[in-house]
Amino acid sequence: MDMGMFPIAVDWKWRMTMSGYRKIAVAIDLSSESDAILKRAADVSAPDGEIHLIYVQEPMDSVYMGVVPYGPVFVGMDEVEENLRSELRQKLDDIGEKFNVPEQARHFISGTPAREIHKFAEEHSVDLIVLGTHGQKGVQLLLGATANSVLHGSSCDVLAVRVFDEV
Repeated sequence: MDMGMFPIAVDWKWRMTMSGYRKIAVAIDLSSESDAILKRAADVSAPDGEIHLIYVQEPMDSVYMGVVPYGPVFVGMDEVEENLRSELRQKLDDIGEKFNVPEQARHFISGTPAREIHKFAEEHSVDLIVLGTHGQKGVQLLLGATANSVLHGSSCDVLAVRVFDEV
């Protein structure tokens, strides 16, 4: 390899022995892009690394906060939310099985996505958080609200995998 083409000195011995991240949290939204995000996480994982799959569901009452401040938005909301949680949990399990992520490494969490991702990463001593970001236009949409919040509040490395919306 021609060392003259690099403008800075690189410790090649260190570079060649670096084998990837040992503990990765992959935060997905259960969309069709989840496969691409998981594949990218596997690419940067150490051969004996752990991959944890995370889905964070924001509770419906927090989504509709302000509509009806001290009560359910509609009668039966708890049942609807429980049915949704069950369907989403199944999708998480399906993706986990497809990528051989052990059941104990599939995490369905309720809360605010960025906050819960940070909390999970700290509690599990994660080396890298991998998540998707959409190729949308505009300064605020450059990363997306969740990806931006995770990036700026994380105590570990963050890999934002660019995924594109079908046109």
